[in-house]
Amino acid sequence: MLTTRYVPGAPNWIDLGTPDVEAAAAFYGPLLGWSLQEAGPQAGGYGFFELDGKVVAAAGPLTQEGAVSAWTPYFHTADADATAKAVEQAGGTVRVAPDDVFAKGRMAGFTDPGGAEFAVWQPGTIKGLDLVTENGSLAWLELYVTDAETARPFYQAVFDWDIQDITFGDMPYLLLSTTEGENAALGGVRPLQAGDRPHWLPYFEVADCDASVVRVRELGGDLVAPAADIEGVGRFAVVSDPHGARFAVIASVG
Repeated sequence: MLTTRYVPGAPNWIDLGTPDVEAAAAFYGPLLGWSLQEAGPQAGGYGFFELDGKVVAAAGPLTQEGAVSAWTPYFHTADADATAKAVEQAGGTVRVAPDDVFAKGRMAGFTDPGGAEFAVWQPGTIKGLDLVTENGSLAWLELYVTDAETARPFYQAVFDWDIQDITFGDMPYLLLSTTEGENAALGGVRPLQAGDRPHWLPYFEVADCDASVVRVRELGGDLVAPAADIEGVGRFAVVSDPHGARFAVIASVG
């Protein structure tokens, strides 16, 4: 379960790269109750999505050539430069070199050996998201890869995650947990479908999964994978926004 008591390796930020930040706000606002707060003229169009005054995500314009609209998860690190070295030593790529974001923190972007993109956030004045696991906020992360056994040693080397083999029905699943603090589960690894690209998929908590899917379509998004139930977990569906960025909505049990 995600919390805002951030420890090394825990998800502490998420942002959307999109060709149109205002259009993204017009989609996610009615869907998840978010409002967009601009970060200021020096932020290059970057802004924060807030829910009841609490930051739950962020968004900014696409800046890299060939980039596609997508959500990027950030994981807590005490030293972004050391993490960048660990990524390279483990076979990943530094996509965005470590850099300070004013006094707010230090970030870096990476690509794992399978091709999935992620980032890290070394806190400054901003520690991370203000709200997780509640309706309208980040609830879970999943990594979709061709070869889970390649992902395992990479992420263990970079974040020292505890990675356990479990199953959902007949589907193999790797459960990811931090090893400091509460040893909290943060996400999982699932097999990639043929023809798809490796990626991290965020899950956002909602009160009603099926109603949220209907709303996604009304707002110009699309259904990627139909709603399904996981016993003891909840009901979820994979969708995409009008610019193709994928995410999931989940109504968790309990």
